[in-house]
Amino acid sequence: MIGKRMLTPEPTIYENCVLQNVSIGQWTEVGPHNVWENVEFGDFSYTSGFNQIQNASIGKFVNIAAGVRIGPVQHPLERPTLHHFTYRRRIYGFADTDDLDFFRWREEQKVIIGHDVWLGHNAIIMPGVKIGNGSVVGSGAVVTRDVAPYAIVAGVPAKVIRERFSPEIVHKMQKIQWWDWPYEVFKERWRDFLLEAADFVHKYDKDR
Repeated sequence: MIGKRMLTPEPTIYENCVLQNVSIGQWTEVGPHNVWENVEFGDFSYTSGFNQIQNASIGKFVNIAAGVRIGPVQHPLERPTLHHFTYRRRIYGFADTDDLDFFRWREEQKVIIGHDVWLGHNAIIMPGVKIGNGSVVGSGAVVTRDVAPYAIVAGVPAKVIRERFSPEIVHKMQKIQWWDWPYEVFKERWRDFLLEAADFVHKYDKDR
């Protein structure tokens, strides 16, 4: 089960995963039945299983619940048909090459997910969306617009429910950038993450 194994700097990848063109950080877990393409995955992040991720840059300490879909690719809405025979031409014998310009356009619609983000079960993050540091996406939400740092969003389409912290605390969290601490520093200070957020930023904000 996810979170039950002893992790190491080497990524832990569970069974039945298909990973193409990926970069995976240290102390990470990739849950079972994950399918990824063109993905950057930061240190300490994990997926719980049955996740599909395409064309995404995912930060550190990101928590991805089961069934989350990141970057579902678009079909060409402006063409007479939505079917993929117009760009996957070779498999039908229509042409010797596929529509490389269309596939390139898809890759450019990258999802950017910040650090310390929580994506709830079966959430969908649409192509091109940016999710700010420390934010929460509720289960089943469909995120079609950018999410500000430390906001909690839910619904279809996703809307802001509330902010996690005051603007002052959010500003200080963004300055502290604890997610970039070296492993040994983080290991030494991990108990401080049991503090209230106000106490944490008071301790580590360099400009207080």
